[in-house]
Amino acid sequence: MSVDGTDVRIPNHGPRFASHKFKGKSALRYELGVDILEGDLAWLNGPFPAGEWPDIEIFRNCLATWLDLGERVEADDGYVGEAPWKVKCPMSVSNPQENEAMQKRVRSRQETLNKRLKQWKILQDEYRHDITQHGFVFRAIAVITQIAIKNGEPLFEVDYSD
Repeated sequence: MSVDGTDVRIPNHGPRFASHKFKGKSALRYELGVDILEGDLAWLNGPFPAGEWPDIEIFRNCLATWLDLGERVEADDGYVGEAPWKVKCPMSVSNPQENEAMQKRVRSRQETLNKRLKQWKILQDEYRHDITQHGFVFRAIAVITQIAIKNGEPLFEVDYSD
């Protein structure tokens, strides 16, 4: 599975919600996992206050505890603190260079999913409703996006022969 966090803007709620992805403006953070073999949305966790919860802490708090011994996820360098035990990421000294091209494609597919979710205007713009309801909105959009992936709009393929 490929894992990454994505932030969604909300009105100002103070430093707990300050997102480095939005220059310190408030955001909620979600963790998303994409099945590497099938290209499906396989994991969703959140929301979390972006300022208090970096990607790696969200991972450590939940998904890492579900991984079997020897099982790892593909992630970006924000997760290097868990490499090589739970995560395979580019900057890890244990990461073999021969897999670099495939890893880039896997991470690009992850970013494609993030982009598809944010095509919805309610996730594109600053969310102006009750933030306690944001998780329901995000999950509804995630389900619709997954249905689209399964019904003719798949994420691009990753060639495993690289």
